Amino acid sequence: MDFEALRRTMIDTQIRTWDVLDPRVLATVAQVKREFFVPTPYRHLAFADFTLPLGHSEIMWTPKMEARVLQELDLHEQDRVLEIGTGSGYLTALMAQLAGMVHSVEDRAELSRTAEGRLRVQGVHNAHLHVGDGSTGWADNAPYDAICITGSLPVLPEVFKEQLSVGGRLIAILGTGPAMRVRRIFHSQPGIFEYSELFETEVPPLRHKPLPARFVF
Repeated sequence: MDFEALRRTMIDTQIRTWDVLDPRVLATVAQVKREFFVPTPYRHLAFADFTLPLGHSEIMWTPKMEARVLQELDLHEQDRVLEIGTGSGYLTALMAQLAGMVHSVEDRAELSRTAEGRLRVQGVHNAHLHVGDGSTGWADNAPYDAICITGSLPVLPEVFKEQLSVGGRLIAILGTGPAMRVRRIFHSQPGIFEYSELFETEVPPLRHKPLPARFVF
């Protein structure tokens, strides 16, 4: 298969049409080999416009969603990033191209080991993978300049905002199926956060997700 031709088509027909026009993001998507992070049985579908199974009820986002979220994170070379849910490692690799350091937390050791192997083979050395429960953040390396939570949450725990540095950006997928909202949170000033709703989607929930508080009468 001509992966380079398929990659160019993906960028032109899927990613650009989703208002992803940042040249740094487009160059990163063109450089990082998505097909290498896709499970072998689905490699021929690496550039298709739908999610792909990773096993363990996990999925790989669509290419346009990966690129759009990457653009919304607005990463820079000195940024320290937290990713909750390593998955295939592809989004980790994209973020590592633009940021200084990515800390990625995955609670399934098998997925983390596979992703780490792919990242090392691809020459990504500024991503540290951790095995553990990141549903309430990852305090060890906080604060972070950007946080990306790849599984959906019914509500966003406040601790994630507490671990976001001033000027930091956070992407979270909130709600329950079938319509979930992708929200961007910008920590504009100490204690002040700005919110914007980006688009709707549906992805599997984050394991160990916090539950909404029950009303007590």
